[in-house]
Amino acid sequence: MAILVADDDLLHLKLTAFLLEASGYEVIKACDGPAAIQAVNQYDPDLVLLDVCMPNGSGFEICRQIRRTSDVPIIFLTGCAQLQDRVMGLQIGGDDYVAKPFEPKELLARVEAVLRRCDAGILNPVVRLSQGDIVTEPVEHSVLFNDGRVVTLTPIEFRLIYYLMKNTGRVLNADQILTKVWGYDDTGSSNLVAVYIRRLRAKIEDDPKAPTRIITVPNLGYKFIALQERAVAA
Repeated sequence: MAILVADDDLLHLKLTAFLLEASGYEVIKACDGPAAIQAVNQYDPDLVLLDVCMPNGSGFEICRQIRRTSDVPIIFLTGCAQLQDRVMGLQIGGDDYVAKPFEPKELLARVEAVLRRCDAGILNPVVRLSQGDIVTEPVEHSVLFNDGRVVTLTPIEFRLIYYLMKNTGRVLNADQILTKVWGYDDTGSSNLVAVYIRRLRAKIEDDPKAPTRIITVPNLGYKFIALQERAVAA
């Protein structure tokens, strides 16, 4: 697998690259933000290690630009480990956050964990979706309505509505939802899906007891119906 390491500290860049190469990864190097974006577009890496403090654009800004076109997993590297920075990094599309200086074993473990999650096929919403009167906003984990309302969701709730909207009109069973939203392959967790469907309806339906957006299909699963389809059906 190819890993892009973007860091303006040349010594740290060399040491990180050496560590990854010794573990069997192919390494692509970038010394600043523009070079990192170019490398993502040119080489399509499997993972990006992105330093937060770089010239010509912070790591957060570079992440935002990458997320416009790519869902490549991103791990932030930084000497600034404040809670607000960690939260910011995750909210704008980062997959993990490692504080410098770090132990080599910790970095490798986090790299492997993120790659495993991606291999498991867990949904990682990074692009806006628009269906009917709803638009998803991945950065804020929220949905925007045509009437101006904004509803903030938890990460799980957001992945759930995103997956349903991505498959508008298609019936999705509990096993499919568990695999894509939670990464589970445990068919005994179907009640978890029902619980989160109820939570989601409470936030986005006009009447959660008579839902018109997220429909239950008896004995089969759930499907999202866009506003236009509901208007035609009416």
